[in-house]
Amino acid sequence: MLNRIAEKLDAGDFLSREEGLFLFGEDVSLHRLGVFADRLRRRINGNVGWYNINTHLNPTNRCTLRCPLCAFHAVPGSSKAYTLTFDEMLRRASEAVLAGCTELHIVGGIHPENPYSWYRDIVSRIREIGPRLHIKAWAAPEIAHFAASSGMSVEEVLRDLREAGLNSLPGGGAEIFAPEPRRQIAPKKIDADTWLAIHGTAHRLGIPTNATMLFGHVESVADRVDHLLRLRDLQGESLQSGHGDDAGTGFDAFVPLVYQSHERLPLEPLPAASILRTVAISRLLLPNIPHIKAYWVTFGVALAQMSLGYGADDLDGTIRGERVHHEAGSPAPTSLGVEELRSLIAETGLEPVERDSRYHPVKQYRSSG
Repeated sequence: MLNRIAEKLDAGDFLSREEGLFLFGEDVSLHRLGVFADRLRRRINGNVGWYNINTHLNPTNRCTLRCPLCAFHAVPGSSKAYTLTFDEMLRRASEAVLAGCTELHIVGGIHPENPYSWYRDIVSRIREIGPRLHIKAWAAPEIAHFAASSGMSVEEVLRDLREAGLNSLPGGGAEIFAPEPRRQIAPKKIDADTWLAIHGTAHRLGIPTNATMLFGHVESVADRVDHLLRLRDLQGESLQSGHGDDAGTGFDAFVPLVYQSHERLPLEPLPAASILRTVAISRLLLPNIPHIKAYWVTFGVALAQMSLGYGADDLDGTIRGERVHHEAGSPAPTSLGVEELRSLIAETGLEPVERDSRYHPVKQYRSSG
């Protein structure tokens, strides 16, 4: 079967579910898998390793969903519960602009009291401070909540947020699409069909998004393969559904996220080889999604760097101020500087290139991260 897979990859054909499962098996060496994935990465992205200068903003950790997988949310009455004021959020946005950030990534909890207008105002007021800042905001579960609480449709919410200044959606909330593990780790979160429908609607409106998969918890490798194939199917539909200037909008990147074990859902961590295998198979099963991120916050810096040889082409960025995964105990640094990102990429033999949020090279090299 491996020879057939190699032939299909060389021909640019999609791999099947059966072939994806085969690649997860012990009969396929990790080294061979890495060779296949690296070859495809080079075909899609050349010799480039991407990074960007970005800041994360998590406005609140109060959340009605209280997912077992999440160490970020605070239970009612907890001393850890917080909601940032607008002054605090605008100060963070101003700091991001002054630091040379091109992107502000905003996700948080689904607050039990704050209305949709509060979330919209976050976007519109940050847009005033950073007119050139790319605002990547609100994961699909948040979008679904905005629609339900405001009486608007998902499409109306997305149009309204775009008018307020939103540029794209992050990929959070996908977790794993398979119903049973999803029920165990995120029982109150929107289901897979709803997540996919929200991203499909965004794509039809010309709003690009990211896609994610949280793995290393209670899912099976079959669940991972099925998750990836559903993303591939939606990407295929989205790339054909746009009109005019919006034609071809879909997922810019796929972000595999490694589950961070914590006291609410303690599990054995995945071996590094399993993580690298999942990254490589993600690249091979998703040839129509152009970029694969090695998200160093959940991988750890060393393994993220290694992933650049297993199909990933992007180290994400400086990621200033991320709290969601660090609250779960991620041992990764709270931020990386530009020089470190460039060195990590260059050490793998790739050319480090600063990008904007849509993977356009930022021509002028800025030395401060």
